[in-house]
Amino acid sequence: MTTPAVIYSFADAVATIEMDRPDALNALSLQLVTELIAAVKKAVDDGVRVAILKGRGRAFCSGGDLREMRSMWEREGRIEAFLEEPLRKLHELIASIREAPIPFIAAVNGVCAGAGTNLALACDVVIAAENAAFSEGFVKIGLSPDCGGTYFLPRIVGEKLAAELLMTGDEIDAARAERIGLANYVVPSDELDQKAERFARKLAERPVGALRRIKQMLAASSGNTLREQLDLEHECQLESGRSADFKEGVAAFIEKRKPIFLDRE
Repeated sequence: MTTPAVIYSFADAVATIEMDRPDALNALSLQLVTELIAAVKKAVDDGVRVAILKGRGRAFCSGGDLREMRSMWEREGRIEAFLEEPLRKLHELIASIREAPIPFIAAVNGVCAGAGTNLALACDVVIAAENAAFSEGFVKIGLSPDCGGTYFLPRIVGEKLAAELLMTGDEIDAARAERIGLANYVVPSDELDQKAERFARKLAERPVGALRRIKQMLAASSGNTLREQLDLEHECQLESGRSADFKEGVAAFIEKRKPIFLDRE
């Protein structure tokens, strides 16, 4: 019987998806990727309001599983075999996180390299432990980037810095990651889980319809003109304005109390 590579749990409307290959620094094997895709879908199907993605052990994720890659190469006689179906599955995972109607928080500890870095960047918020180390190390093994690195990085840090990080593959520490916008927060390593959970609970108290539309609009913004984005904002705000949660928000403001949003679309 195959040992699961992902631990999934949820409580109080927050799902936790934990990569559980600590001996391999949570390298992205085909099994792990397949289980992560299933966990993302389960979080959405379970109706959770926020999901936390984390890695067990000394790493968030060390990137693609090079040992599995080599094994597939030897078995099929083609070095690029791992970069076909397994990579398509990995890209499906990245897209599923970006397209999910709920916020994802990456809680990054230790090693976060290659596809692991881009997996974290696919999440909406990144909270890093002080011991986190990020790198786009593809070039150091003769590969060009995957998993959206060339999409996410220029939008987050700008083209020049993205070029530096991708072309050198150099590692950056958590403090620099926060300075350049790769991480929202850096916290002591022993406080990472608590910080991620507190932030998740904060988002879980927000109206899910509004959060879903914010995620939708942010995704569209890079390809839209200003007028197209204004039209999308208008459309989304009309949808929000018709919701019971908007009525609750206005009533709570007027009555000077904390609103209670119940996903009432």
